[in-house]
Amino acid sequence: MIGVTIQSNESIDRALRRFKKKYERSGVLREFKKRAFFVKPSVDRRMSRMKAARRQHRAQMEQE
Repeated sequence: MIGVTIQSNESIDRALRRFKKKYERSGVLREFKKRAFFVKPSVDRRMSRMKAARRQHRAQMEQE
């Protein structure tokens, strides 16, 4: 569970900003979206291969 302790003299806005950053970095939302529906293992493998190919293509474009 994600939590943020508010320091004395700290505004709520700043504490909320820190909470949002922690929440985003922890990957809770990403994990939730991933578990929202079942993905067949064959589709999962295909998607991971496509992502890897896209990553390689971007890396090659950066080098040129």
